[in-house]
Amino acid sequence: MSDIPFGFGVPPEEPEEGDDGKKPGGSGGGSRGPAGPFGFGGGNPFGGPGGDNPFAAMFGSLNPNDLGAAFQQLGQMLSYEGGPVNWDMAKDIARQTVAQGTPGGSKDASVGPADRAKVQEALRLADLWLDGVTSMPSGAGSAVAWSRAEWVEATLPVWKELVDPVAERVGTAMGDVLPEEMQAMAGPLLGMMRSMGGAMFGTQIGQALGTLAGEVVGSTDIGLPLGPAGKAALLPVNVEVFGEGLSVPQDEVRLYLALREAAHQRLFAHVPWLRAHLFGAVEGYARGIKVDTAKLEDAVGQLDPANPEALQDALQQGMFQPEDTPAQKAALARLETALALVEGWVDAVVHAAAAPHLPSAGALRETLRRRRASGGPAEQTFATLIGLELRPRRLRDASRLWASLTDARGVDGRDGLWAHPDMLPTAADLDDPDGFVHREQLDFSELDKILGEAAGGPAQDVRRDGDKPDGTDEGKGDDEK
Repeated sequence: MSDIPFGFGVPPEEPEEGDDGKKPGGSGGGSRGPAGPFGFGGGNPFGGPGGDNPFAAMFGSLNPNDLGAAFQQLGQMLSYEGGPVNWDMAKDIARQTVAQGTPGGSKDASVGPADRAKVQEALRLADLWLDGVTSMPSGAGSAVAWSRAEWVEATLPVWKELVDPVAERVGTAMGDVLPEEMQAMAGPLLGMMRSMGGAMFGTQIGQALGTLAGEVVGSTDIGLPLGPAGKAALLPVNVEVFGEGLSVPQDEVRLYLALREAAHQRLFAHVPWLRAHLFGAVEGYARGIKVDTAKLEDAVGQLDPANPEALQDALQQGMFQPEDTPAQKAALARLETALALVEGWVDAVVHAAAAPHLPSAGALRETLRRRRASGGPAEQTFATLIGLELRPRRLRDASRLWASLTDARGVDGRDGLWAHPDMLPTAADLDDPDGFVHREQLDFSELDKILGEAAGGPAQDVRRDGDKPDGTDEGKGDDEK
């Protein structure tokens, strides 16, 4: 599990020093504590001159216009009445983080016609190569080249779906810890706490997504469909950075990454239940989040307006942890296994498609595996926002299992397992891939017949035939057809 779950950590790339114009004020003016209350740091979300503590940054400025603007934005933050995360703030801070560039000095830029054409051609060729190694047709209706800022805009709706369940749990817990004597007058205070909680999450998520935008190469790096359905995407500037130092031609790097993006698109487009299955597993895991109310009560009770960093300290001390229950462990295993199966299938299919054409296919595959095994940026951000770290061992096991299935059952037999979630390998099957591969197979031709009838014939008749336990319908459709 992540040491600092749910986005309360301070990203390591945030500057530790304040601006020259920042004046010490109150008890916290010159201290070197955490990077500010509620996760604020780096780019000042209030639009002031920056600094670790946004309040110090606001009041340290002697410009009345800047101070007025800061108060206006503070008022907007406190008047926020939306969901558990202030997503407007998250988007603004993510865009600010992108504009600052990466720690390596790489800056975002609009995608030009030449780069756009290269991405479209790479994704077109990737789909052509994938046709020979999977029974699933193309899943991308369009191919796009995004800047980092465009990636933020396009993926924000999905991040909202992923993060809101966790944030909702935390927000509810914050309202439950008020002392009983304050319950009668808790209305305004609860509203303020919700607003501040939304700002806290919004700031941390914005910082995390802005940082991640400097690393991702497409819309599916974490094994989930982050972009709009049917839209395959690559980020040319990040593809170029990814290929630096690999001694591999950029065209090959772009093609290999396009294969991974296109393979993900096929899977999510033609396995209609998969997206809901994955997101349901994330939500099920979030429902098991447990808040240490004793720690939270101490943090709220000791909250000092002159030392707001104290709440940030408390939030970083393991206050939010998953429940240690069988149900929560099952939810975690279900989510990890589902994500591993998606990534393992993509890894196996992409390698089969790339190996005959790209001399560097093996090297690029190992580079991506090592990036994942060392806790790459996508995994770290996912762990920060959701409180979950994927286990790389599961991904390698899943890839090996899918490759073995291809050898034993063929492409159609392998891909046919995606017809229903109950047909997929389990976590135990990843431990014993040979046992799963050589287990008695289902009749996939019969399954195809049933699915075809369901799509084109009377639904009731299909259900009656498909539900017969004695197998009397088996073979009937094939002979008659």
